[in-house]
Amino acid sequence: MACSAVMLSLAAQAAVEPDAVKVDGDAIAAPVAARGDVARGRALLVARENANCVLCHAIPDPAIAFSGDLGPRLDGVGSRLTPGQIRLRIVDDMRVNPQTIMPSYYRVSGFKDVANQYRGKTVLSAQEVEDLVAYLSQIK
Repeated sequence: MACSAVMLSLAAQAAVEPDAVKVDGDAIAAPVAARGDVARGRALLVARENANCVLCHAIPDPAIAFSGDLGPRLDGVGSRLTPGQIRLRIVDDMRVNPQTIMPSYYRVSGFKDVANQYRGKTVLSAQEVEDLVAYLSQIK
């Protein structure tokens, strides 16, 4: 029985492929990878690399001196949205707002004019999505 529990735990941590993500209304209720880590999520958010959230969003963090104002402010985002709603906005905000300028960070199909080196690749890994969900969900 202990072996079965370990196998189930490992299976639950396997990443969901981008095209297999299940959207429920305005949310993705099920995580796309293992439980997210708040510290990794914050590091990803402030790194100004892959996610580059601060390019468009103001973040309530004294370590972030400059941030954008194109997207909604993220103070209180964990009070306004459920983790599933945050997850959908990171995975593919176009499903929430077709006019969004926010990139689809965990989607690989349905795009036009994608350079060959980026075709079939996500911007963020499934684990990075979950790390951001963990960080943003705790901003109350």
